[in-house]
Amino acid sequence: MTFSVSYAERDGGGACLRLAGELDLSTAPELAAAIDGLLADGETRVLLDLTDLTFCDSTGMAVFVRGDNQASADGGWLRLTGVNGRVERVLRVTGLADVLRYEPESVDPAAHSAP
Repeated sequence: MTFSVSYAERDGGGACLRLAGELDLSTAPELAAAIDGLLADGETRVLLDLTDLTFCDSTGMAVFVRGDNQASADGGWLRLTGVNGRVERVLRVTGLADVLRYEPESVDPAAHSAP
């Protein structure tokens, strides 16, 4: 399955990137470039919708952490939503679910205030 990143506007501000397919060593640069572009444009609140993401390796996880670190440096955040299956399991096992303040898709993680 191919990987894609699409931009979606959010009510209440911030940017949302919808990810689909497999996020791995070969596709992680595409996500990193999308996050970098949003941050360069002054966006500091980024929500990643992972509903259609079927696979994510350590390279993809590193892009999530890097994006959150960059957004945090500017007073913002990167949050995850819509995680399921194997991707959810990896987030929980690695502890990144807590670091990236992942919430089940029934809760909008962007609603939580930034630290």
